[in-house]
Amino acid sequence: MSEDAAVDRKSIMTPFNICAGIIVIAGLIVTFIRFTQGLGAATNLSEYNPWGIWIGFDLLVGVALAAGGYVTSAAVYLFGMKRFHSAVRPAILTGFLGYLFVVVALHYDLGRPWRLPYPFIFGYGTTSMLFEVGLCVALYLTVLFLEFSTAPMEWLGYKRTRNLVHRLTLVLTIFGVVLSTLHQSSLGALFLIAPSKLHPLWYSPYLPTYFFVSSIIAGLSMVIFEGTLAHRAFHHKMDEAHKAEHNPLTLGFGKAASLVLAGYFSIKVIGIAAGNHWHLLATGYGFWFLVELMGFIALPCLLYAMGVREQNLKLIRFTAAWTVLGIIINRLNVSIIAFNWQLPSSERYFPHWMEFTISIFIVTLIVLAYRFIVTRMPILYEHPEYKDSH
Repeated sequence: MSEDAAVDRKSIMTPFNICAGIIVIAGLIVTFIRFTQGLGAATNLSEYNPWGIWIGFDLLVGVALAAGGYVTSAAVYLFGMKRFHSAVRPAILTGFLGYLFVVVALHYDLGRPWRLPYPFIFGYGTTSMLFEVGLCVALYLTVLFLEFSTAPMEWLGYKRTRNLVHRLTLVLTIFGVVLSTLHQSSLGALFLIAPSKLHPLWYSPYLPTYFFVSSIIAGLSMVIFEGTLAHRAFHHKMDEAHKAEHNPLTLGFGKAASLVLAGYFSIKVIGIAAGNHWHLLATGYGFWFLVELMGFIALPCLLYAMGVREQNLKLIRFTAAWTVLGIIINRLNVSIIAFNWQLPSSERYFPHWMEFTISIFIVTLIVLAYRFIVTRMPILYEHPEYKDSH
């Protein structure tokens, strides 16, 4: 074996690639089982629990954590925070991949996935909240694709098309913010039809507001979290502008996240008061609700504020990861843990190992796609031919 071949093999056979390869192979096997033997062979779903981790995690969590796209675009293009411009493309890429694989994951949950476009073609269920969510997600995925497309066009050298799409930036940003406001809140509104199934501490007429506000928190925190990981893994791909804006971005978004968390905490407490559910806080579910409220809303609000005041970037970045975990817990609480809470434990839903496998498989595909794109396209740096056009 030549020395170059040995080096290439060593660069391919890394621990990350080996683990990713195992996950992808396992995911493809389970995918084959799911689509040849049906939902019953690959899930623990039932009539009582028709939605599982593929909705709770892959969809609800995925959509929330992909909110960095509309949050960052709005900050830069609508609110004039041009100093954060370097974060736009990474955030748009993360949002695009998040929404793209949410749609992929949704195919696993549907009994007949090939009928996914039927409502748009034949007008089925146009009065349903799910139709509104599906329509907004489909339109916003298209917007994200157009916003992201300038990077591959620069990479491929399609100057005219790239410049045409670039002129639509402001329009796409406005459209994206409107669509995100609609479907982020509508995902919470889906659970308004199940007041007897969702625990009273999580059920509230303010659920649409909770989901929308928490998506802003998720977007801000995810931009910091993703930026931290990208800064470590792809530092060599970044230009000086990206490196210089990294710390100010962390401070700016950390400050914004602290303020939004404070507002989110307030409306959550108002929700408890409006429903007069104070007595439920003394129950087992009440203890878990307080863990979410105090540990993943109040605490990160305080930590973000301390980090910004003391210019402590490490604290802000840790808090971002902690807040992302809190968003995951919140979505799983609403969709799984606090759902059907009155059923006996023997009838409660717990995911099948194949459901876990598919979710890990989807996340791995997102990471692989992100790595493939940022190592080849101008995501973490500005293309030299277009520096004056941003």
